[in-house]
Amino acid sequence: MNDRNTYLIDIPLDEARARLAQALQEAGRDAPLPGETIPLTEALGRVTAEPIWAKLSAPHYHAAAMDGYAVRAEDTRTATETRPLSLQLEEQAKPVNTGDPLPPGMNAVIMIEDVQQPEAGSIVIYHPVAPWQHVRMVGEDMVATELVLPANHKIRPVDIGAIAGCGHHQVKVRRKPLAVIIPTGSELVPADHPPAPGQIIEYNSLVLTAQIRDAGGEAQVTDIIPDDRQRLLETVQFALQRQPDVLLLLSGSSAGSRDFTANIVRELGQLLVHGVAVRPGHPVIMGMIGTTPVIGVPGYPVSAALTGEIFIQPLIARWLGQPSPLEARPRAQAIMTRKLVSPTGDDDFVRVSVAQVGDRLLAAPLSRGAGVITSLVRADGLAHIPRFSEGVDMGQPVNVILYRDLEAIRKTLLAQGSHDPMLDLLAQFVAEQFPGSRLASANVGSLGGLVALRRKEAHFAGVHLLDEATGEYNIAYVEKYLPNETLQLMTFAHREQGLIVPKGNPLNVQGLDDLPRLRYVNRQRGAGTRLLLDYELKQRGIAPEQIAGYEREEYTHLGVAVAVATGIADCGLGVRSAAIALGLDFVPVGWERYDFVFPTEHLAVLQPVISVINTDRFKAALATQPGYNTQDTGRIQFSR
Repeated sequence: MNDRNTYLIDIPLDEARARLAQALQEAGRDAPLPGETIPLTEALGRVTAEPIWAKLSAPHYHAAAMDGYAVRAEDTRTATETRPLSLQLEEQAKPVNTGDPLPPGMNAVIMIEDVQQPEAGSIVIYHPVAPWQHVRMVGEDMVATELVLPANHKIRPVDIGAIAGCGHHQVKVRRKPLAVIIPTGSELVPADHPPAPGQIIEYNSLVLTAQIRDAGGEAQVTDIIPDDRQRLLETVQFALQRQPDVLLLLSGSSAGSRDFTANIVRELGQLLVHGVAVRPGHPVIMGMIGTTPVIGVPGYPVSAALTGEIFIQPLIARWLGQPSPLEARPRAQAIMTRKLVSPTGDDDFVRVSVAQVGDRLLAAPLSRGAGVITSLVRADGLAHIPRFSEGVDMGQPVNVILYRDLEAIRKTLLAQGSHDPMLDLLAQFVAEQFPGSRLASANVGSLGGLVALRRKEAHFAGVHLLDEATGEYNIAYVEKYLPNETLQLMTFAHREQGLIVPKGNPLNVQGLDDLPRLRYVNRQRGAGTRLLLDYELKQRGIAPEQIAGYEREEYTHLGVAVAVATGIADCGLGVRSAAIALGLDFVPVGWERYDFVFPTEHLAVLQPVISVINTDRFKAALATQPGYNTQDTGRIQFSR
């Protein structure tokens, strides 16, 4: 049998959703799930399956609202400051505590602070009280038969008190939808198994399980099934015996020779969709086996996560009578910080870092590879580029679905500029010492950072730009690119640059003079490391054309290290910490000064960063990192 699949057609996102909705309706699976009765101790976060009506009034008796004395209001009418009134205890005034039933015949409470007791057996008052003063009357909170909570309401902590207060000790809630997840792929290993070369940790099931629980459902995950059609078929059939509400098959949804999902869905039931015009997540499969919907989830983590957000979570929410978590998130319009090209005809979902700089909300696109799981972690929002729009130009507005509320985003400090691995250390210190504050960074190179400041698209920039004429760092470039800005130039650290080479330095690289005989990996144009290389090459009379790989660019020091570690290049210029991070060797070239440019207009919001940099604790932590010198850390090198 030939199991190589072909896409039926890339259909639009709305049509794919409509096909699934129609199939669910025909199977009688489009309505919220029936209810089950649970104790209130287990009700938090569950969804009511029916309206909750008050069995009791609350309070169900007239209750004292204050500590004091219960009285008949008409007995107090003559009391004044100049002619106080004496009331006999037990006959005209009875002691009560807050919450006590109002004694028969009494219709008001005098606060204990407003009485005197000059002698036993009586009290003296100086003001009259109105009928029902300081009394919680029957049904003040709710009256028996009154609606307390509607159906399809997600139960909060306060709701549990209201349900109990009106006479219920149990509640009927929607049954949690059950998803059975089948991870597939011979290359996959569980998260608790160290992967060998060629193996990949299987974590899509963990992400999808969390998404399903976040939407209110339950998930069961099978063992990883290798690329064996018969094994997968048998596992699907066994999983269906558990009577899941939805069956998820992870990976195996593309058109390769080992992608069996579409074929199996077609064999056992009805294949509705194979391929959706959405990025990432293009090779989504949807079908029905009996009355059970089946979704084939793409294997790349970003694609899998998006499939969970736009297809799986809405399905769980539908069965609970709830809005989709993604649709319920707040939305905002933000300015795109760089041009974004989208595939024509696809709904494009791009994860972005969001920050407010001045009075503008900015969205900086994160790495877009379908396998870049760090983009999931760092994203503040999801920008939706509708099909046929072909992308967004830099400076244009884009609609963003927010993962964080706007108040948290306003506390995000956005750095653009040169990459340094120790920005992560700084971010950690900021988060620890200033809870709620967050440091986000975009690696656009030193010149890109200065341009971002000029465009008001960052709070500060990291730079290390060598002026060939003076041998000085950064000041000349700040003067050139930000001539009219008031700012401070503060040193973050001196750091050691060198050639990152494989462990053991098998090619015996001694320095930059060896580059013409090596395969090199470069940094992007505008990066300080690229400018440093070009300066050193000019000093040595080496033309860029003499270096194989000079045109190959990476945007971070760690990217350079990865290229060397994986054999793509023999060496690349970068900081020592990047070499150490990947177990590589390092051939020193020299030390440089890495500074932060702080515009004066942002100094107030940047106090968490500035304060941390100047603490002894942070300086000590930075000084322990190989290749960093903190003798000038926190020093203002230039200001105007």
